[in-house]
Amino acid sequence: MSTLSNIMESQGIGSAADIEWLHMLIGDWQLIADLAFADIVLWAPTQDGSFVAVSHARPSSSATLFYRDFVGQKIKAEWRAQVGEAYETASIIESSSPAWYEETPTRVRAVPVIRRVRQGSTDSAPSSPIAVISLHTNLSESRSPSRQEMTFNSCANDLFDMIASGDFPDLDAAPSPRRGAPRATDGLIRLDVDGVVTFASPNALSAFNRIGFADELEGESLAEVTTRVLTGKINVDESLPVVVTGRAPWRADIEARGVTVSLRTIPIRHLGERTGAIVLCRDVTELRHQEMELITKDATIREIHHRVKNNLQTVASLLRIQARRTQSDEAREALTQAMRRVASIAVVHDTLSEGLTQNVDFDDVFNRVLMLSAEVAAIHGTTVHPRLTGSFGVLPSGYATPLALALTELVTNAVEHGLAGREGTVVIEANRSEELLTVHIVDNGTGLPEGAIGDGLGTQIVKTLIQGELSGSIEWNAAAEGGTDVFIEIPLRFANVID
Repeated sequence: MSTLSNIMESQGIGSAADIEWLHMLIGDWQLIADLAFADIVLWAPTQDGSFVAVSHARPSSSATLFYRDFVGQKIKAEWRAQVGEAYETASIIESSSPAWYEETPTRVRAVPVIRRVRQGSTDSAPSSPIAVISLHTNLSESRSPSRQEMTFNSCANDLFDMIASGDFPDLDAAPSPRRGAPRATDGLIRLDVDGVVTFASPNALSAFNRIGFADELEGESLAEVTTRVLTGKINVDESLPVVVTGRAPWRADIEARGVTVSLRTIPIRHLGERTGAIVLCRDVTELRHQEMELITKDATIREIHHRVKNNLQTVASLLRIQARRTQSDEAREALTQAMRRVASIAVVHDTLSEGLTQNVDFDDVFNRVLMLSAEVAAIHGTTVHPRLTGSFGVLPSGYATPLALALTELVTNAVEHGLAGREGTVVIEANRSEELLTVHIVDNGTGLPEGAIGDGLGTQIVKTLIQGELSGSIEWNAAAEGGTDVFIEIPLRFANVID
């Protein structure tokens, strides 16, 4: 859960819809701070009539005023009246005179946040603001602003007006972007209502120069510019027309001359009518190349996983065929056991290959491993009723493979020897804490021969896996009602499970 949600829910303020709206707003928090050249703080009303800070952004386009974060703090007395007035009147309140913060003159503006039911509606819910934004501009560095700074400030003012009228954030906006979402400092283009460029920052102009447009952007229709750049292209982003005309809050990529430029459009509205648009752009060529390399590598790894799984299954099938053809009972038994061990490894590998992490839900793995016991039971004329209680939970692959092999040996040993030729049950009980995994395997078979465990290959494999690979312990005991009780303890202090 985010900090904003935590604070608002702990204070008992705001509905779920209010919190969702504020989350959408702070998704563009850094953009707003950069355009305004100011620190911005989001204040939510508290039940005692005050305000608490739920989000704070510092501008990357200028020096910050606040070196310490305000999130979680109650509003300072010097800002309380102005923020309260904006909240009560649902209007933007400018400070009448410079406010001082630690001997630094600042200009403070309070902007109410209105949540609209649906985009384009004149009705909003609730009718009063759900929060207030305060802007804190440093006046000690005042100088004649450049044309770019004035345009950025104008864009910020438009966004604040839209926030105060419930038109921003936009409910029809594009979903969360891929890596490399354009920022204000990457390149900004201002369009009028007809889609003509009225301003293009140097970085935006450079980005379009790289894709083949060598002239000035200002005074040109951005739609016509992109049409010229993409002449002869077959694959064009279908959302590009509404993006470059400024009609919809969407995203698109332009690819030309081996360069990819990502665009994001924010339509500007006044009283519900579109008056222009902000278009953010960024050269994301290298990022897209990296994404393609990752996709290619991921496909290659998945193909390798698939082939390894098939190879393991082929080896198991060959062992099964060889076991059926051999004339020696001892050789047949050894080949059958080898086939079963390879099959259990294949189960773990198949499960791991389905995810992107190296962790596995071992309950799912073990349920698939239990299916192998049915095959063993059929060979030995046994009817077995396996039952799993408790949960193993999620384990890293370094634990999953040896544990699956060991449990396969123990369960199939109970079926082969303890329950051979008869009907019985095998109960596997798993209990897990943060530091320890314990497993009980109890059958109601004939019990340990002569009251002692054997020293065969299966027993040696189990001991090696549990004690050597997993640093655990294992004990064989006679069950209270006949049969065998195997108890395993595995420490989890080295199991670094990452969800």
